[in-house]
Amino acid sequence: TVALNDIIRSLKLCSCFLGTQYNYLIVDKRGENKNVGFIQLNRPKALNALCDGLMKEMNQALDAFENDAQVGAIIITGNEKSFAAGADIKEIAKQKPFRRKPIIAAVNGFALGGGCELAMMCDIIYAGEKAQFGQPEILLGTVPGAGGTQRLTRAVGKSLAMEMVLTGDRISAKEAKESGLVSKIFPVEQLVEEALRCGEKIANNSKLVCAMAKEAVNAAFELTLTEGSRFEKRIFHATFATDDRKEGMTAFVEKRKANFKDN
Repeated sequence: TVALNDIIRSLKLCSCFLGTQYNYLIVDKRGENKNVGFIQLNRPKALNALCDGLMKEMNQALDAFENDAQVGAIIITGNEKSFAAGADIKEIAKQKPFRRKPIIAAVNGFALGGGCELAMMCDIIYAGEKAQFGQPEILLGTVPGAGGTQRLTRAVGKSLAMEMVLTGDRISAKEAKESGLVSKIFPVEQLVEEALRCGEKIANNSKLVCAMAKEAVNAAFELTLTEGSRFEKRIFHATFATDDRKEGMTAFVEKRKANFKDN
């Protein structure tokens, strides 16, 4: 019955994707098992600026993938020239940063202002070799308004974050990796493929346990080390109540690939 319900839900979601007319996004499911949600910002003439309509469509697509039992990870990308160059901060501030499924930002070109903030809302950032990151709001007489000062500081440290926010200067993909803002850099033409490969690795794990692991890592930014360690221990013990933990350890002992059921 559970499997049948999942199939029915997936069919409804596929129907939703086919029937939805996205004006600012390209949305589909990719990977060998079609278990990675794919969202490409598609406003090339505006360098993928995050307008009201785009953000509404983004939330619609993310909600659909969140409710799709088949999808285990989500990729957000732009084009080779721009990930997202700026935004209406009133709109991007509505974006939900702590969804349960892992989200990978594949950043080529410009990730400026709200675009940089959108990337930092994701769980993993991969960058193309020509990517540039920045918070140039100071040049417009304002400040980042969708978490830029907070997430950037946590990612790169006070000194570099302060320099970027106060000067509006950009950093390169190389500088972003050296500072800890992104995890890997790839040639421009390989970026999306590598992000998809990472997404497939994640999606093939237990979706339930991935959500628990994501929650534990996010907690590290909010809790003290002592509180965080206690939280981690509770999450660790909670995994022992799952069928997937039993399957994972049994598969390891039996030297076979685990067949997770996400429960």
